[in-house]
Amino acid sequence: MIDTQQLNQVVGTTAVDADGDKLGKVGEVYLDDETGRPEWATVQTGLFGTRETFVPLAGADLDGDTLRIPYGKDKVKGAPNVDADGHLSPQEETELYRYYGLQDGSGPVSGTDVRDRDGDGVYDDVAGRAVGRDTSGPTTDSAMTRSEEQLRVGTQRVETGKVRLRKHVVTENVTQTVPVSREEVRLEREPITDANVGDALDGPAISEEEHEVVLRAEQPVVQKEAVPVERVRLDTEEVTEQVTVEDTVRKEQIELDETGVDRR
Repeated sequence: MIDTQQLNQVVGTTAVDADGDKLGKVGEVYLDDETGRPEWATVQTGLFGTRETFVPLAGADLDGDTLRIPYGKDKVKGAPNVDADGHLSPQEETELYRYYGLQDGSGPVSGTDVRDRDGDGVYDDVAGRAVGRDTSGPTTDSAMTRSEEQLRVGTQRVETGKVRLRKHVVTENVTQTVPVSREEVRLEREPITDANVGDALDGPAISEEEHEVVLRAEQPVVQKEAVPVERVRLDTEEVTEQVTVEDTVRKEQIELDETGVDRR
């Protein structure tokens, strides 16, 4: 929505339609007589910009030197031919509202216009009808039609959000216990017997000697390799819930008026 602080920025910008196609240069901005808010802008369309077409500023978006209008190019070109003379009459404004499907410039019209502009307590769509009086005549019959509004509730699919899968690397400590073995020296003594006396007497009787034994032990060895463990994907499922919709509806009531009727 364009506010009063953006007036000078809007004039001279390039208007584009909802698809980004160029419409023309913005010439003037028209304010609402009651609220003073920006309501309409004129766009120079036609050959060489010779025609000025009115576009609503409700729902328009200003982005730098571009004014984006939420309507198609053909819709804007087919707008009613209204003179850009500095002021819109109520009839001209109503015609533009009706063409663009707006109500008081604030939103789209849905069905019948049920406003009460004159504040007389009677909605505009029933203004002018006789209320509570017998309008029987040559073109009516003896029955009266009673009407009422009914809710027509439907659904529409809208985007509620986006979900992404994102993978990143984390580090954690892993502790495992592994058995290891080692050799330890053990001193063994054996007495001299007939079986080993020969080995015992092999060599000098008295001498100095050394005998060396190599000891070995196992040590843990750590190696790492990357292996696939699972596949993860996004999927959607439909869930249904009950939503209560509440609105006001009007209905006509028919009463019997027997004033002045003599039942004797």
